[in-house]
Amino acid sequence: MTPTTQTQLVGPLLKAVSRSFYLTLRVLPAPIRPQISLAYLLARATDTIADTNAVPRAKRIVLLRELQSLNRVPELGVLAENQTLPAERVLLERLEECLAMLDTFDARDRQLIQQLLNTIITGQIFDLETFPGNLTAIADDATLDRYTYQVAGCVGEFWTEMCQAHLPGLEQLSVADGIRFGKGLQLVNILRDLPRDYAIGRCYLPVRNPLDHAEVLPVFTKWLDVAVGHLEAGWQYTLAIPASQKRLRLACVWPLWIGLKTIARLRRANPLDATQRVKVSRMEVYGIMAQSVLCAGNATALDKTYQQFRTAALC
Repeated sequence: MTPTTQTQLVGPLLKAVSRSFYLTLRVLPAPIRPQISLAYLLARATDTIADTNAVPRAKRIVLLRELQSLNRVPELGVLAENQTLPAERVLLERLEECLAMLDTFDARDRQLIQQLLNTIITGQIFDLETFPGNLTAIADDATLDRYTYQVAGCVGEFWTEMCQAHLPGLEQLSVADGIRFGKGLQLVNILRDLPRDYAIGRCYLPVRNPLDHAEVLPVFTKWLDVAVGHLEAGWQYTLAIPASQKRLRLACVWPLWIGLKTIARLRRANPLDATQRVKVSRMEVYGIMAQSVLCAGNATALDKTYQQFRTAALC
């Protein structure tokens, strides 16, 4: 694979499919940016396969299982042609190039990416098998916790191990806190997208009757609290990153502060109202980025701002 091809994959294509997360990926330190960016592209490709309506559910499960080994790309022509988003179509068409890029990394990096994708795909298959199409709720708290690990907590684990393999002074980073960080961010996504998931038959809250507002609300609030607790672990993780690793700190600060700001708005939202979309605007994201850059080297100043976000998320 040529350097130009690699640059195209983790440059324009990555930007097209990752939207806001692209900002976090671009600020990562250079020694880990290609590996984490490629891992994101591969995970996004499997997510596209899992979520598409272009092929039947059973076929999607077969395709995902074929991809778990990352040894070859299954036939995705029909699926790619029927993607409504051009960037996702291009990603599926270039998936073989992504796998070729994986082969340019050393053995340890390849192993970490393969383990990550295996776990994520396990979660995606669970998702497809759990929600048959009619509105169904997830079984219980333990199942939801396991699912958040499979599709996001494992990313915190991967992120930590990749950072420790390539960047100095990170021996103190806690894998357990990294896992909780990922789980917290995933819970924010789940709780924010509850009405949209209802529309496709998925309720990730463990409730008996997903349409009973009186039952859903306290469970929704409980998991908001769980998300804040996970993000608190993520904050301790962030503060453990040395000031000399400013880029890595910022890559953790941004999604965490945005997550807390989202939770604060979800506290005031109707979780079953499909007409409202809780979202942090692009201008607000830029404001958070600017605010954090100014104090990224000062843990005390960072923590002061974090406490403000956390307080708002708990109210």
